[in-house]
Amino acid sequence: MSDVTAAKKLVQKYKELKAEIAKVIVGQDEAIDHVLLSIFVGGHSLLIGVPGLAKTLLVSTVAKTLGLDFKRIQFTPDLMPSDIIGSEILDENRKFQFLKGPVFSNIILADEINRTPPKTQAALLEAMQERSVTVAGHEHKLAQPFFVLATQNPIEQEGTYPLPEAQLDRFLFSINLDYPSFSEEVAIVKTTTDDSKAQVNKIFSAEEIIEFQHLVRRVPVADNVIEYAVNLVGKTRPNSDEAPEIVQNYIGWGAGPRASQNLILAAKAHALIKEKLSPDKEDVQAVAYAILHHRIVKNYKAEAEGISEKMIIKALL
Repeated sequence: MSDVTAAKKLVQKYKELKAEIAKVIVGQDEAIDHVLLSIFVGGHSLLIGVPGLAKTLLVSTVAKTLGLDFKRIQFTPDLMPSDIIGSEILDENRKFQFLKGPVFSNIILADEINRTPPKTQAALLEAMQERSVTVAGHEHKLAQPFFVLATQNPIEQEGTYPLPEAQLDRFLFSINLDYPSFSEEVAIVKTTTDDSKAQVNKIFSAEEIIEFQHLVRRVPVADNVIEYAVNLVGKTRPNSDEAPEIVQNYIGWGAGPRASQNLILAAKAHALIKEKLSPDKEDVQAVAYAILHHRIVKNYKAEAEGISEKMIIKALL
């Protein structure tokens, strides 16, 4: 199959996928697009939203339509690394046997990831970055494809452990889920308070997802688009000569090179689903906010004056 034919097949399947997800999830179009883009790029996503916005339902529905194994891990203050990755036990023959933890699945929903201590967060970090885990000196490869979709509640900060910048940087996207509109909330109440249950169909297989991930990486990109992405990321660094005044005044730390890589990868996937064979600057701009939002660190002056990451990124674009 040629890449052009494969790209057309992806567009068709993407539309079918959105139609299936819409049977269960009302609205949240942009959030769904970003979750699916992260899967076709092979990245992880952090979903941020108040309770009751169907974050968990969204992830489980996506897993069903993609035909992937799905595990939900509820993060709590007493969760240990072995509860995620597994542990070695002595069997009846007095030999060590490795019992796999829930991380050995295709899609991991890390629910309320900021509720667990750094040691457990670090165990997930290795899995996210290396696609493998190390137990008692032995490396164990994870299933492919592998994605972590983590959720975080932005309101209640008591008893939480904020994610370190190194771990935040491992997430391709930071996705904010907003409250539904009036008409969407009416539709949600109607569909969730009767006795019917929507059934979703499997649209993809694991093999097809891996194929499409390779296809995304083969998409050609013009040099001026790569330079635009790198320049955009460079402007977020306050010590850079290109940094505008808003960045020098309100940013303590800018985005690293992983942001530039992710901007181009996500722009490639965005171009494909928009039926373009190569990304342009508009595709970079379409994914910029979700990629840069969690990679820039505001200073005290920004906090004091109520300057948000969104306002800074908007000024850069």
